Amino acid sequence: MTSNNNTIYLGADHAGYKLKEHLKKFLSKQGYKTIDKGAKKYNKKDDYPDYAKKVAKAVQKGGKGILVCGSAEGICIAANKFKGIRATPVWTIRAAKLSRQHNDANILCLSGWDLDKKKAEKIALAWLKTPFSGEKRHERRIEKIKKIEEGM
Repeated sequence: MTSNNNTIYLGADHAGYKLKEHLKKFLSKQGYKTIDKGAKKYNKKDDYPDYAKKVAKAVQKGGKGILVCGSAEGICIAANKFKGIRATPVWTIRAAKLSRQHNDANILCLSGWDLDKKKAEKIALAWLKTPFSGEKRHERRIEKIKKIEEGM
């Protein structure tokens, strides 16, 4: 699996570093091509917007991303500042699937504080394996989001 559809860009700050490292190994074993955008080592003074930016810019060119910070929320807010990015914080498998089916989310944001490794694995796989539904109502809504990004 080496096409853009199976390329996963990973990023995390210090609070998400351990979970990102685990997911990197786990997803590679599942056949995904993972590209680590940092942090490359644990640094308790790093800042999540730096990694959100790196992953968002990569995802803008194709593929999907997974970001991890303490709450999942800060890194998600930062990623959503980039055109074409639909990042979503997720804590359940159901929400992971819905974010893909309804919103065509391209970045999954996870909590390094609140998710254990097994739950994060299940959420990530559910998210990665769930396609966008393509239903007209969801396409219409995504088009409206794109217009907002364009300032219309």
